[in-house]
Amino acid sequence: MTSSPPSPSPAPAPASGPAPAPAPGPAFGSVLDLAPVMPVVVVTDAADAVPLARALVAGGLPAIEVTLRTPAALDAIWAIAAEVPHAVVGAGTVITPAQVADTVAAGARFLVSPGWTDGLLDAMKASGLPFLPGVSTASEVVALLERGVREMKFFPAQAAGGTAYLRSLAGPLPQARFCPTGGIAPDCAAEYLALPNVGCVGGTWMLPGDAIAAKDWGRIESLARDAATRYAQYAR
Repeated sequence: MTSSPPSPSPAPAPASGPAPAPAPGPAFGSVLDLAPVMPVVVVTDAADAVPLARALVAGGLPAIEVTLRTPAALDAIWAIAAEVPHAVVGAGTVITPAQVADTVAAGARFLVSPGWTDGLLDAMKASGLPFLPGVSTASEVVALLERGVREMKFFPAQAAGGTAYLRSLAGPLPQARFCPTGGIAPDCAAEYLALPNVGCVGGTWMLPGDAIAAKDWGRIESLARDAATRYAQYAR
């Protein structure tokens, strides 16, 4: 008697982390309008991602940019997308088309790059996600406007000319809107947010390294709430 062939083994579960939550999370229009301040997060231990994101959301900062600067970044995005439904998690420091694909698969809701090339821009557009390509010159802004992109990251903000530079761009290029990031601190954030072409600022001051190392999520929540409250008047 001929025996039946063995059934194929089931495919192994992905090793990169849990699947993102089925629900897409809170709906939003522009990334720039989610909150006046966007925390820029560097995660070295993926286990910190969920409590850190919960602290930021509880403090009133739902848009969270997780930078692709560490091996833990993709797992952190997976975890936040799956377990913090009120967060809008994005991927930062996206510099290659492959990273666009990886972060989309991990559940990122938006993309941020420090700069851009034609290939990277095409990949970000094809992803279907909102994205903020990085610029630091008027020529880069004009080139993006020519490609139909009106929302951008101004980086590195303080080193590239700060509020004076952005104020100068507002006259000839009023259709461009920015998220300045790089050197932004509480003593200058309001000056940026008061500009007509700034939607939000990116910063790290609510994420002190010693608080993360100590897993002091209460302190991070308090700092996030201070930022959300202090700049609430600039919410679009």
